[in-house]
Amino acid sequence: MASSVPLLRGAIPESEPVWSVLRVGERIAAGVLLILLSPVIATSAIAAAALSRRSPFIAHRRVGWNGSVLWMLKLRTMWGGKCPRGRARWVEYIDDDAGPERKQAQDPRVGGRFARFCRRHSIDELPQLWHVLVGDMALVGPRPLTAAEIRRHYGAAAEELLRVMPGIAGLWQVSGRNRLPFPARRELDLRFVRERSIGMYLKILWRTVPEVCKGKNSW
Repeated sequence: MASSVPLLRGAIPESEPVWSVLRVGERIAAGVLLILLSPVIATSAIAAAALSRRSPFIAHRRVGWNGSVLWMLKLRTMWGGKCPRGRARWVEYIDDDAGPERKQAQDPRVGGRFARFCRRHSIDELPQLWHVLVGDMALVGPRPLTAAEIRRHYGAAAEELLRVMPGIAGLWQVSGRNRLPFPARRELDLRFVRERSIGMYLKILWRTVPEVCKGKNSW
């Protein structure tokens, strides 16, 4: 699972000292949040397993920092259509190109009111705090995409995009989220990469909380 995707050549690592210090703080914060939110995650996982009769978590193959493979964890919220049995008791690993661009406001794959609530308020994304804790993701950064989506929508800018750590929250999420078409998302992702600063980071983090609570533009 640690192999790399042949998509990136010569990416520049996040070597600036300020980001190195910030990553340590993020990992501490992620650990604390995982402890505080563990009742929510556990209860939601039990409900998802009972409703879907499948593994409560999925791990979808995405492209991580510097083109590495990232098996991104999510709470299962789709079981309305055909879904193969998982390779593990608690987590099903999904290796396909069906990423965020396939999302629909009325997606028949989403398994009912509970699942829609979890997606609207990003409860299904909470397991990704684990990725922050182990250093595979950041709290703030471009959302991880599939290799096919990056090739299709980012082209020559893919290398630039993958120079920064993918994140749970990002400029795209606080600027319209799922109602934005992919060209707008691409523009916002690259703006974050090119203009990122501690001020922008904190502003996105601050705006994420009310966005999650309101649940607007999310499905």
